Amino acid sequence: MIIDLFWFALVSFYFIAYFFVMAMIIVDLFRDHELSGWWKALWIIFLIFVPFLTALVYVIARGSGMAKRAQTHGGGRVPEQDDYQPKASASPSEDIARAKALLDSGAISQGEFDALKSKALGNKYFG
Repeated sequence: MIIDLFWFALVSFYFIAYFFVMAMIIVDLFRDHELSGWWKALWIIFLIFVPFLTALVYVIARGSGMAKRAQTHGGGRVPEQDDYQPKASASPSEDIARAKALLDSGAISQGEFDALKSKALGNKYFG
């Protein structure tokens, strides 16, 4: 009973890992702009009829290119997010002073000032 569960878990793990390798190969094939359509079709046909051997050959022959194409693609990151760095102040007193200046100029209300003040103090003691 316990050995059957072990074998089931092991076979399931290998099947899922194999599925992910196949998916990565297919994604990499469509991501590669240097490979012609006929070569892509040939790789797909071999993946269908001789899947394990084809996956092994593909990863060995084109593995370094897979890493470069994945890095070039960026994994779905938005370039604008790379440059975004929220302004971190040195101390809560600087945040409170900025909020007080905004309050004095009339840009924010007393309630907004109180919220900014509690946030600055909360970040200091609870963050």
